[in-house]
Amino acid sequence: MARESVYKKYKPANRPKDITSAPGYWFIFKDYEMIVKVTNTGISIPYGNLEELKIAPVRTQYLGTLEGKPCYSAEVDPETEAPKGMEFRELRSLYDVLEGDIFLLAGKAVQMVTWDRDHQFCGRCGAATENSPYEMAKVCPECGFRSFVRLSPAVITAIVKDDKLLMAKHGYRGGMYSLIAGFVEPGETLKEAVEREIMEEVGLKVKNIKYFGSQPWPFPHSLMVAFTAEYRSGEIKVDGREIVDAKWFGPEEIPRMPPRISITSELIDWFISKF
Repeated sequence: MARESVYKKYKPANRPKDITSAPGYWFIFKDYEMIVKVTNTGISIPYGNLEELKIAPVRTQYLGTLEGKPCYSAEVDPETEAPKGMEFRELRSLYDVLEGDIFLLAGKAVQMVTWDRDHQFCGRCGAATENSPYEMAKVCPECGFRSFVRLSPAVITAIVKDDKLLMAKHGYRGGMYSLIAGFVEPGETLKEAVEREIMEEVGLKVKNIKYFGSQPWPFPHSLMVAFTAEYRSGEIKVDGREIVDAKWFGPEEIPRMPPRISITSELIDWFISKF
């Protein structure tokens, strides 16, 4: 069953009424670790205002509202310690721990924090930037250059041949087999990116490429676009750098599954459900 869109409950915006005193949800980050409230009943996002939370952020961002409640993101100094009753937790570890909508907003929040931190100065002339009053953008008051939140699309594909699924071992993943994926290059369509990545990494041609779904992937700023495809021709030939091995697996032979946080697991479930 498809997840209901968070945008039925969440309303994005970039102009808060009062970012320091209005109570709301706070997504507070130290790099990729986020502050969470830990109690006997579970883990949640801090709710309140900065004075109540006893947090002194380096920078703050307004994200909009979730079910009418303001949402904020913030960056704290690397030496910051979590307030009493709270802890810093790595964002990936909070999947299936936080409510689904909260986790999705946490993914947006960390991207906003990273973008705000990395665009304090104009990339064209070096002047200090200002926040646009009209949109989520940084504006250079000297040369007028605008910079927006970065989003890097990537494709991932389930390739099927004779009732078997192609899975590849990535050298940087400690032996785990996964699906073929890669970033879209300038000038490419998504379909062309699928074809190129598969040819580059395993030396195969595919056909009947079909859109499967997409997923925000804030590690650090991607949008994963998933496809299915059928084998067309070629013999497996790994590049020996990013991909160190690749094999065809039947539904009963699938090796250790990737974490459920990734759309990879949905593609593998789709393949298994065909049998």
